[in-house]
Formats: sequence, structure tokens, C-alpha cells
Amino acid sequence: MAAQDNPNAAAQDSTKINELQEIKIVGSRNAKRTVVNSAVPIDIIDVKSVTTQSGKIEINELLQYAAPSFNANKQSGSDGADHVDPATLRGMGPDQTLVLINGKRRHQSSLINLFGTRGRGNTGTDLNAIPAAAIKRIEILRDGAAAQYGSDAIAGVINIVLNDNVDELTGSVTYGMYSTNADGDFPAGTPNTGDNFLDVNADGNKQADGKSFDGNSIKVMTNYGTKIGDKGGFANFTAEYLNKEKTLRPGFDFRRGFGEASIQSFNFFVNAAIPVSDKTKFYAFGGRNYRDTDAYAFTRNNPSPRIVTAIYPNGFTPRITSLIIDNSVAAGFRTKTNSGWNLDISNTFGKNVFHYYIKGTLNASLEEASPTEFDAGGHTLSQNTVNLDLSKNYDSVLNGLNLAFGAEYRTEQFTIFAGEEGSYATYDVNGQPVTDPANQTIPTDPETGEPRPGGSQGFPGYSPANVVDRSRSNVSLYADGELDVSDNFMVSSALRFENYSDFGSTLNGKLAARLKTGGNINFRGSVSTGFRAPSLAQIYYNLRFTNFSSSGASEILLSPNNSPVTQAFGIGKLNEEKAVNASLGFTASYGDFTATVDGYMVNVTDRIVLTGYFDASALNIGVDQAQFFVNGVDTKTTGLDVVVSWKKKFGDNHFGATLVGNINNMKVDKVNNGSLDEQTFFGEREKAFLLASAPDNKFSLNLNYSRKWFDAGLAFTRFSEVQLLDYQMYEDVADYGSFANQIKAATDTYGAKIVTDLTLGFNLSKNTKLSIGSNNLFNVYPDQQDDWVEAGGYWDAVQMGFGGAYYYARMNFKF
Repeated sequence: MAAQDNPNAAAQDSTKINELQEIKIVGSRNAKRTVVNSAVPIDIIDVKSVTTQSGKIEINELLQYAAPSFNANKQSGSDGADHVDPATLRGMGPDQTLVLINGKRRHQSSLINLFGTRGRGNTGTDLNAIPAAAIKRIEILRDGAAAQYGSDAIAGVINIVLNDNVDELTGSVTYGMYSTNADGDFPAGTPNTGDNFLDVNADGNKQADGKSFDGNSIKVMTNYGTKIGDKGGFANFTAEYLNKEKTLRPGFDFRRGFGEASIQSFNFFVNAAIPVSDKTKFYAFGGRNYRDTDAYAFTRNNPSPRIVTAIYPNGFTPRITSLIIDNSVAAGFRTKTNSGWNLDISNTFGKNVFHYYIKGTLNASLEEASPTEFDAGGHTLSQNTVNLDLSKNYDSVLNGLNLAFGAEYRTEQFTIFAGEEGSYATYDVNGQPVTDPANQTIPTDPETGEPRPGGSQGFPGYSPANVVDRSRSNVSLYADGELDVSDNFMVSSALRFENYSDFGSTLNGKLAARLKTGGNINFRGSVSTGFRAPSLAQIYYNLRFTNFSSSGASEILLSPNNSPVTQAFGIGKLNEEKAVNASLGFTASYGDFTATVDGYMVNVTDRIVLTGYFDASALNIGVDQAQFFVNGVDTKTTGLDVVVSWKKKFGDNHFGATLVGNINNMKVDKVNNGSLDEQTFFGEREKAFLLASAPDNKFSLNLNYSRKWFDAGLAFTRFSEVQLLDYQMYEDVADYGSFANQIKAATDTYGAKIVTDLTLGFNLSKNTKLSIGSNNLFNVYPDQQDDWVEAGGYWDAVQMGFGGAYYYARMNFKF
């Protein structure tokens, strides 16, 4: 299903081997460098093979089970993160992996992860915005590469190579569904068990009949390429449609809508190249992703000042819906000069728009006059990058010298735009927005006598006070070289200077080498420094929201880094994260057997995180607590990536086995809390979320068999134990006798689990293939059950997921 480090490991046959040996890979600007002779570990994911031999319908899911150190989690009850999955390499932050398309920098999402998600306080690149049918292969560089590619490449680089095939129409139709038979011990009447499901077709807390399956999904995709001229020009087009319904899983009365969000998505991508002359080519690629998503927030139950019984007699479960639009376009020229220099000049633009619409909700301060839907505003991030790259290979210098130089100019813009007034305002008894609290009376709830809160329940709208329009620019220069000293020894180096308009400059370097000790074994290693610039969202994002915990609801201010409130708490200006990476490994190949083992270390200082909640009641700013983005912790990550592959052909029978594994250990070396209380600044609970971005180890065994018109794939993926700290950490420590006892009581241990995937393929004709199968065939669920967890269901969002078994059928066609 994937080729890691050695072309033989991915080859479906000898033709595929030859193709992969010629692949130009990420991690090197040497046009002659291939996977097999690279000095750093690289995975090559053959997306066409993976998508026809797997039931995964999103890129994050594909990579979760195909790449050793890639991890992604479906979230629930985490606002925007329910709609965009945070993904990581080697357990680092979602924003510490750089994503490229055809070697050009991809823009990030404007969403910043909050609450109990993996990657709290981070932005990330939305891989699911790229249609799988548009992708030829995915190259994953598992090594620090900031010195080569700039900010965000601390954990590594993912390069998505788009399709360039012509005169071929391919496509597929996939239909699937999830079993609702959740594995656990649930008391009678538990929401979303038996006949007590939340009615997804009605607002409020209306009960629906039980169901055996949900999350029904249909995905239709097609790809077509055509020649342009007779000198290698082409245009390749991809269209993809996905409609996935919600899933509902056992929860509690305060979270009846626990489950995955629904998605309606349409993708369109183009990849094209047109020769201008014998040595010059114009290229362009880009696309548009439109997503309409719908997820449940926490339930509002009676009695509560948040409920207007005339509208929702039995309380309600608000829906956070969003329209997400991703647009991108890149264009440039590649040419070769008469002196042998390869010149590439390009411009890449991308923009993400994330617009919230809150439905099945109300503004309690408007009482019976409240609408039940609000435009809550949203945020955008745009990025424009101009690149100039030059490289030349000198065959006469020893066994080959490659030099590369380049410059980059990048601008970024982050905005927050306000929603409609009712989504954020609190109204008085006369229906007027409260601007003078001392002289205006807020309505009270007749049952509790408490004042009614304003804003849309589930997600408060962005107000004019939250509006942001900030931009910055940076200039970078780089140089790198690769020298093949001999057939057996290669050394490479890189140096990169960057200057940002908002925080200054940084200089980073990298040194890597590869040594062949024989025809079958290579040793390789690297050491580098790196950085990640604080995102504009981390600097300027701000929001007032309601946090639900075991002690009830409280009003929180997430204060921007440049705010007087932030400064009053002694929080300093955000600076870049700084990293040191080192790796050492080897590759071995003996006939049909290949193996790669790579150890790594990633030390990050001044890592940007989101603090806990500080008491802000004395500030008289209308909130109970405040939190901030800070250069809060130093972390040290060590680990090991292992890939072992075997392929064999016996007559018409083709066998393959690949073991992909990662062992990862992250530690928080230091909390940079200064004079602030450490447990409030970045306490044990926040540390647990950071450390749980990846399991301590993950191993996948993929078995494949094919013969003539039939093929089968069986995959076993083991996720190790994961520990998180639940809401009991917010209780009074006196209730537990000691802080150590409180941590023990709050620790939720999710035991190791093995997830099994099965697919069976039948070639019905030369042009059509039917596949049937199941992801998580044996309906494995996390074994920890607790009503204190962040997501509000019986499980938190850990790597093995909480969706249960998924069954699917797919028809592929090719003409």
C-alpha cells in the first residue's frame, strides 16, 4: 500500500520498480536523487493503489494507516476542529509539518484548534481539502527541513504530487456506512443507544427511533487528462463529491449529540503544463474545495437560563455548522539556461475561508423573540508566495555535485469578521443590545432567577470587538549542495536565512550524509536546526466563549497576544519556536526483502501552546476566566521509525507484506511559566493533551494478495496505550486528599487496541472493478468509559477512533 524508502518496497511489479527509481523526491533539490539513495527517510505513498485497496475516504485517514509516524484524530465537541481534523508527524504540532503541492508551499487553514483537541493552540494544513483522485503520489519527508523549506518544517514535509496522466478517464463511486453497535457498558436510557437516538432531522432534543447504521457516505470522483500539443504538454482535471451523514455514539444527557460531523464537499483540481520551447515550460495547478459541515455542540438541559422553554420545551443541542472554502492557484516557468542552470520562477496563492452558522440554537436574552439560526462570522487566512529557484548538477566534480540557490517572498493575511448582532450581543428587557449595564436590565430566567446570557448558544458569534485584519511579510534566501564524494558516500548541506516583518530574522542549517557499506546496506544520518514562526492566528486570534466542565458553564476570554489583558498577566510577545533535529538510520535490501530503521530526536524550545484558564473576575471585563497563547514549553521527542517489506510472485500469485511502525516518546522538559502558577499556566491536563498527539507506538501490518481477476488486502494496526487527564483536574484538590491522588483519579487510560481492515477486489472487466470491505472490521472501540472526558461522550478523541465498524462497496472504472 505504501513505499517507504526503497522502491522495491512499493513496487507492484518490475515496471513499478523502474518508475519509482526515477522519482524526484522532496528533501533534495538534486534532480538525480531518488528514494533509494536519499540521506533522509522518505515515504512514497502510491495514492492510486491505496485508494483502490482501502475504504478510507479522506486523505488524513489514508495517511493515518499508511505512514509510520502520521497521526490524525476525528474530534467531537471541539467547535471548528470537528470540521477540520488536526494531523501530526512524530507527535509534533499540526503546524510543525510543512505541506507542499508539486513542491510549492500550501497555505494553512484559518482555523486554530482550541478546547480538547490534539494540537491545541495550533493551526494546520487541511489535507482533506485536496481530492484523492487528483493525487499521483504523496511524499513524506520524516526529517527536520526548515533549513531547506522554511517555517513549519520542524517535524518534516508532506509533498503532494498531482496527477499528470493523459488520454485516460478514471473514477469511482463508493458507498459506506457505520455500525451503531457501540462496544461498551451503557446504562439503560443512555443517549444514542437502543431507541434513544437524537433526531438529526429536528432541532431541540427530540428523540428518534433506534438505528443499526449511520454515517452513510457516498463519494464520487473522476479524473481525466488530455494532451496539449505534441511536446509533452497536458492538462489533468479532477472532480470529487462527498456526502457523509452524522454519526451518533453513546453520550450523556449533557452531550446527546456526541459523534462525528456531517460533511457535504465538492472538490475541483487542475494540473497543467505547456511547453513554450524546447527548454522552457509553463505550468499551473490549483483548485477549489467547498465544504458544508454540521456538528453538534453540548446539550442545554432544563432548568437553565440558557433555555427558552417556549422555543425548546425539552432543552436543545445546538448545531455548529460551517462553510469552508479553500481556493489555491500556482503558476510558473521552468527553463534550462545555455550554461546548464535549471531555473524555476513561480507564484502561489491560497486562501481559506471558515464561516460559522449556528443552527438549532437561540439567544436566550431575546427570550421568545429569539431566532434559532445565526450567522456567527468567521475567519480567513490568505498566503501569497513568490519563489525563484536555481540548481545545477556538475558531473565532473568527484561523482557529482549539485548546487541550488533560491529566494522567496511571502505575504500572509489573517482576518476575523463579525457575525450578525444576535450571535454575540446580550439584550435587555426591551430588546435592545446592552451597552450600559448599570442602567439596562437583562431578562432573568423564571425558573432559576438567573440573568439570561446573550449570544448564540453552542458557539458565540464574533463581534466587532473581535474583528482582526492583520498581515505580514517575510523574505528568505537559501543555498544547498549535495556532493557524491564516491559511489558509496554522499554528503549534503543547506543554509537558510529568513526575515519576518513582525518578529525579526533567523538563520538555520542542515547537514546530512549517506554511506553505502555494500550492495545491500546504506547508513544515513542528519542534523539540523529549525524554526517555526508564530502564526498570525496565534498572535491575533481572540474570542469570548462558554466553557462546559464538571463545575458547569463559565465565560472565557481568549485574549490576543497584543492585548492589554494579556500584558496585565505578564504574558510576553510571541517569538518563533526553535528546534534541533537529529536522525540516524539504515536501509537494507536482500532480494524480495527490504527494511529501513531510522531513529530521531527533535528538541523544541519556546513551543507555542494555549494556557489554562486564569481567574479574570477582578478585571471587570465580563468574563470569569482568561487564557492566552504563549511560548510556553520546551519539549524533547525521541523515536524510531521502522519499515519492513517483502514481495513475492509465484506464477500468477502475487504476495506482499509490509510492516510499518513508529515508537515515539515526547517529554515536556520545561514549562516557561515565570512567576505564574504552573498548573494554571500549563498544568498536568494541558501537558497530557500535548503528549497524546501521538500514541507511544503504532504498528501496521499490511498483507496483500492478488491473482488474475481477484485481489485481497488485510491490515492490522495496533495503537498503544494513551493517557489523558479529564475534568476532575478542575475539582477542588481537597476532595481527593492530595494533588497526586487527584491526578490518579483524573487519569483516563485508553488501552492498546488493534484495528483490522479488510478489502476484497474483483475485476469485473478490463475497465471495471468492484471492491467490498470494512474498516475496523471487528468494531473495536476504546475501552475507557467516563463521563468526565473533554468530548462529552463515553470516549475521548484518541487515535483508534470512536466511530466503530465501517462497511463499504466501491466501483472503479477506467477508460
